[in-house]
This record gives sequence, structure tokens and C-alpha cells, in this order.
Amino acid sequence: MEPSLLARLRRRDPASLKAVVDDNARRLYRAARGMGCGRDEADDLVQEVFVTFLNGLDRFEGRAEVRTWLFGILHHKIQERRRMQAREELHDSIDEIFESRFDARGNWTRPPVEPDREAASREAGAAIRDCLDGLSPLQRAVFQLRQVEDLSAAEVGKILGQTITHVGVLLHRARTRLRACLDGKGWTSIP
Repeated sequence: MEPSLLARLRRRDPASLKAVVDDNARRLYRAARGMGCGRDEADDLVQEVFVTFLNGLDRFEGRAEVRTWLFGILHHKIQERRRMQAREELHDSIDEIFESRFDARGNWTRPPVEPDREAASREAGAAIRDCLDGLSPLQRAVFQLRQVEDLSAAEVGKILGQTITHVGVLLHRARTRLRACLDGKGWTSIP
């Protein structure tokens, strides 16, 4: 990492902090969604990542890229949430779900999607989610960070505490399992 950038971040330079957020917020959100978090949970996690980032800037030594550090924070936050969710049983009341679909005047917050388009989208999404759920949490994290976020094997290894070789093995196994699962569901890959 560039020493001058680290110095600006430690001084809480607004332009440097904004650049970090602008460069990484969408990717962190996408990674959180890809690792099984809902929209609101992913939004919350991204905010938590940046709060943790700001609170820990003085401890950041700059040996890794900021992006790698942020994804590491995200990974740990997701693990914390999973542990908490394992201890609690969460229930959404039907009233909250119903009310979230309408504004104060009773109008749709988002108009409904055409039924055939929604059905096809849900079917594909369900198949992908189901297949992703069949991966171990570590395989899923590696798949998301390598395939979707396009992080290097070295960065993923640092984030997840794995060797580069093991990251490659985990990615290969994740791809193989996803391909077999999707093929088994009738979503045959094109040769």
C-alpha cells in the first residue's frame, strides 16, 4: 500500500476516505449478497465494515491492500452474524412483510414484476441459491471472492486464512459442485 495513502487515511482525510468507500462499497455489498446475506443485512454489513475500518485505521499497518483488509472485515462480520443467528431464531411477522410492500398512502413501493418474468427469474435464482447452499461456507466464500469479486488467490488466502494452493482447491471443488448441481436441476451448461 502506498505510504502517503495510509497517512491520509489515518488523518481521516475526507477525500481519501470517500475514495475508499466509493471503490469498495458495491463490491462488499455484492460479496455479502453472494455469501448468502439478504439485501438489508448486506447493507448493514457494509456499514459495519466501514465503521470497523475507521475505528481500526490506527492499527492498520498497510502490509495488505485496503480492499483485502475490507473483505477480511466483511468475512469476520458474516461469521459473527452466522454465530448469532445460530443462537437465535428469527421470525418476521406477516404484518411487517405486508407493510414493507406499500407506502404510507397504500401505493406499491415497487410495482410487481410480470408473472412469467418473475417465475423464470425465481426459478433460476432458486436453483442457483440451492446449489450455493450445497457448498461449505468456506467453498462459498472462496467462490464469491474469487469468481464474483475477482480477488486474487493471495488476497482470498489472506482474508480466509488459507494457503493459495488450498484456495485453488476450494475454488475447483466449488465450481465442480455448482456445475453438477445445476446440471442435475436441468440447467445444463452449454459446451
